[in-house]
Amino acid sequence: MFVVEDQPALLRQLIKALSVFPDLEIAGSSMDASSALEQVPALSPDLALVDLELPDLDGLELTRRLKRARPELEVLILTAFDDEQKVYEAMVAGASGYLVKRVGPEKIRSSIQEVMDGGTVLEPVIARRFWNYFQSVQGRPQAEPAAVEAKNPWGLSPVELEVLWYVARGLSNPEVGKVMSLQHRSVRTHLQHIYRKMGVNERVDAVVLGLRSGCVTL
Repeated sequence: MFVVEDQPALLRQLIKALSVFPDLEIAGSSMDASSALEQVPALSPDLALVDLELPDLDGLELTRRLKRARPELEVLILTAFDDEQKVYEAMVAGASGYLVKRVGPEKIRSSIQEVMDGGTVLEPVIARRFWNYFQSVQGRPQAEPAAVEAKNPWGLSPVELEVLWYVARGLSNPEVGKVMSLQHRSVRTHLQHIYRKMGVNERVDAVVLGLRSGCVTL
């Protein structure tokens, strides 16, 4: 894991608090985006914990650049901002989760694990506001179920559509597997097929396209 936080005291607190968990290894840290862009490719962490307020580039642009450089890198936003527009922008930029700094170390740890398991992390209150905001951004009503198949230009199979439907509701891979009676590995495989067909690299991008087309409804 790589931590990006511009406040020295908070950065030290984060590293100290997260270092007590034996399943978390902190590969490096940075107080600005430029240093993060230099270090992350060399260190090859699995996940970057990123603040939105940075002195050079903001966390959104850093997320976009990190994802372009290493698409397999997971990004978890940890910031003071809790408004839905920031959440929307972060998820579109490629983040897999969004936490507000009021959460404790145990929540950060569990969120990191959920993201690494293929899930998307949003605090419940933020999640509701995020999806409401997303629907307002769409600017048009959702399709009726009968029209879903007609709005599936990527040829997603019924199972893939169902997986995407659950993912759009914020379920992690293990949760999707449980409700669909699929193995966790099978869910990941279905998602990979969905990404390939839709021409995207991230679950949020797939959900955004699905919602816009109407093949996925909330």
